[in-house]
Amino acid sequence: MSKEKYQPTIGLEIHARLDTDTKMFCSCCNDSGEKKPNVNVCPVCLAHPGTLPVINEDAVEKVVMLGLALGGNIAKTTHFDRKSYFYPDLPKGFQISQYDEPLVSGGKLCGVDITRVHLEEDAGSLVHAEDGDSLVDYNRAGTPLAELVTEPDMRSVKEVVEFAKELQLILKYLGVSKADMEKGEMRVEANISLNMGTKVELKNINSFRAVGGAIEYEVKRQKKILEDGGEVEQETRGWDPKKQKTFSQRSKEEAHDYRYFPEPDLPPLDLSNWDIEEMKRDLPELPDQKRKRFMDEFGLSEEDVETLVNNKREAEYFEEAVSELKTFDDVDIKALYHYLTGDLRGLMSDKGVEFKDIKIDPEDFAHFVHLSSSGELSSRLAKDMLLEMFETGKDPEAIKEEGDFEVIGAGSELKEMAEEVIDENEGAVSDYKSGKEEAIKFLVGQMMKKSKGQADPQKSAEVLKEVLDEN
Repeated sequence: MSKEKYQPTIGLEIHARLDTDTKMFCSCCNDSGEKKPNVNVCPVCLAHPGTLPVINEDAVEKVVMLGLALGGNIAKTTHFDRKSYFYPDLPKGFQISQYDEPLVSGGKLCGVDITRVHLEEDAGSLVHAEDGDSLVDYNRAGTPLAELVTEPDMRSVKEVVEFAKELQLILKYLGVSKADMEKGEMRVEANISLNMGTKVELKNINSFRAVGGAIEYEVKRQKKILEDGGEVEQETRGWDPKKQKTFSQRSKEEAHDYRYFPEPDLPPLDLSNWDIEEMKRDLPELPDQKRKRFMDEFGLSEEDVETLVNNKREAEYFEEAVSELKTFDDVDIKALYHYLTGDLRGLMSDKGVEFKDIKIDPEDFAHFVHLSSSGELSSRLAKDMLLEMFETGKDPEAIKEEGDFEVIGAGSELKEMAEEVIDENEGAVSDYKSGKEEAIKFLVGQMMKKSKGQADPQKSAEVLKEVLDEN
């Protein structure tokens, strides 16, 4: 049976925890990093009788920003609904969400049509103890979520991951959500069917690798059922990362199962007085805009630009450093890019440091690149200086004054060193005189070692050849 017989159809529902100070309908702290259970709670988010919710305006504004960034339509009036279901981590017995009048409708990303983006509150979380008991932590209950729903436009894992990654970047660039999947700040759910048949929903996937693995497995599972003459059941399934397979959780509910009705404790949300056009003008530069600008302004390749844009702070750091580098006569943007994405990233990886925590100012980094590009630092000295800058935060000139960072590139000192190296390495000298040009590289290495990296490699090679040719 040919592989083309069954065509996957994939739609996504993505939840992003909004980066607000407080929860969606109360003044409790919205802190995804809180480790102690049940401290960020109050009578409102615990659903005590007689309490009333109040809409978080900051959360509304953040969803409007996201909708504008995606090219969606912003509702002038909308309302919240009650979505009823019973689960231990849902203290009310219902979730305040939006149903028939979402805050954002339409839009497009990565060629995929977006159905809606709406606001809702999150549930709590279950903690499963080793003795088999399950405990409930309500710190997360009531935190604001943006839920984005796509049309079933995707046909492959590649398209899904590309969409989810780009959405994560946009959320970060807007400052709408930190979107850290490991912390549960962004969760992906995929609706999968073959040939537009029965739909299966994969719930709460928390990494891009898991997204890919879960969808690939589910497509194969459904295909085998159909090839064996069976029928795919409509259900919700989870992903087991250890077994690398999906598992059944419950039969999939339809909208009527949730018994949606307008939330009686909240008034309709009226945005008719909001200046949506001004909000659109005030949006920050988005990832795709930055990609195009970086290629045009800095002459970087598409691949190089992607490396920078994927980390918002790194892209900002790069641009600040380039601005300073342009104050020097020699401007080597490529050298700056390679030092940033190579040597500096390597140090950050070794030391476990993120961009927001590095001690090197972008201006000092640009000055360092200038010293290296202009030949005032050898490659060995450059590595040593960058390490000291990384560890201390000192500027390059201060480090030069304190240590041996002057390049030896001319004069009798370099010639004397070359003569010493020649005397100490008769074998390499013999190889060079017999026509083995690569022997000169060895001798240059000995020069660098003897000078502790201060000898200029190119000048060293020239002086070595001069001395060798004289003898």
